Amino acid sequence: MGLSIALIEPRIPPNTGNIARMCAATDTALHVIEPLGFGLDDAQLRRAGLDYWDAVDLWVHPHWRAFRHVVSRERCIYFSSHGTRSYVDAPFSPNSVLVFGSETDGMPRRILEKHPDEIFRIPMGPAVRSLNLATAAGIVLYEAIRQLAVPIDPARPDPPHSSANLSAQHGNEP
Repeated sequence: MGLSIALIEPRIPPNTGNIARMCAATDTALHVIEPLGFGLDDAQLRRAGLDYWDAVDLWVHPHWRAFRHVVSRERCIYFSSHGTRSYVDAPFSPNSVLVFGSETDGMPRRILEKHPDEIFRIPMGPAVRSLNLATAAGIVLYEAIRQLAVPIDPARPDPPHSSANLSAQHGNEP
């Protein structure tokens, strides 16, 4: 069991698809909590995740209570523009679940009220109300990876569709 990301009722397919691709790249489980603003067969969702869906450890939960039935409260760290502490101060552990609210509604009020000390924010200037969900998830996930020194193998071979492999197939040096 490693790091996980949980999305509460995501609404925008490309955001969830981009987060799924990032989860595949980092071997991070992805939990999506219904209702979703799209179907899991949505073309935009599939396109954003490219051909990495088979590499995603995807968990779909029909509602919040179903998610909480399989994920203990102690593992959850919540991220919202309503948090008062910086995400860099979050108590990341190797099995943390990084929880994000939906693009339209943000973190549910019940969570904001019940867990005020476990809600963290990404600092931003006053001109912006919030960051894109996929951007925020990426910032937080890679900070957790950095703090925990999670190994992501830089010496891995290039994936089959990379420019280095395509150049090599055509006799060009990468």
